[in-house]
Amino acid sequence: MSGPSLKKQDAHTSIHEAALNEAKDLNQLFKTCLEKDEMDRAMQVAEIILEHWESRTLKHAEAEEEGLYQEMVSEKPKLEKTVHQLTRDHDLMRRIVSQVKESFEKKKADYEVLSLMEALIIIDEIHNEDEMNKLLANNES
Repeated sequence: MSGPSLKKQDAHTSIHEAALNEAKDLNQLFKTCLEKDEMDRAMQVAEIILEHWESRTLKHAEAEEEGLYQEMVSEKPKLEKTVHQLTRDHDLMRRIVSQVKESFEKKKADYEVLSLMEALIIIDEIHNEDEMNKLLANNES
């Protein structure tokens, strides 16, 4: 069973926005480090970014998949396709985070890594919009 705030559109939106804004701020800091050629600092920021995606966004995704999505499909079977699409978004984010992690393990912090982190944000923005508009819109639970 999911926490009650996951089913409430306003509360759920707040969760998403907080994590997404933090990711954007961290990406900007990472980009600034690259521009200033501060590679040691860039690696430190990169580690924080990776921890952010793993501990905030992907943990939230896991909670959604284990609770909210199953409950929503149980209550409204027509949402099954939407849940599959949303789960695919989570899978894409996990794959990109894994690629970023591999780069960091090789001590690689560059503009290619930044583009992967920007892709994470784009996917997450689309995912969040779809989740609010297709899954939680008009949810009265």
